[in-house]
Amino acid sequence: MISRDKHPSPAASAAPVRKRFSLKVALWLLDSPHLGHKPKVKHLAGRLLKQPARQGVVVAQSRLGQLLCRDCGSPRDRRIGHQLLRQAARAGDAQAQRVYAELRED
Repeated sequence: MISRDKHPSPAASAAPVRKRFSLKVALWLLDSPHLGHKPKVKHLAGRLLKQPARQGVVVAQSRLGQLLCRDCGSPRDRRIGHQLLRQAARAGDAQAQRVYAELRED
């Protein structure tokens, strides 16, 4: 017989909190006037944004897409950035719509 606890395990309930925390930290790093322009900080923020963006978090898709399009020299990264920006723009993110439109004009 399978036992069904009414209370989820601590590990199961901590996962969403960790994801939100990593998203908040990444956004804080990118928005920080002193840290947001440093390449290593951008790299760390990109890594923190990757999982939420894959899971469909619109703000993560928008910010990671911008980061990849503006700060990466690789054509593959720019292509992924365009895809993320397009997804965020379609979901209604105004900043992603503006940036995506600017990139399409270039």
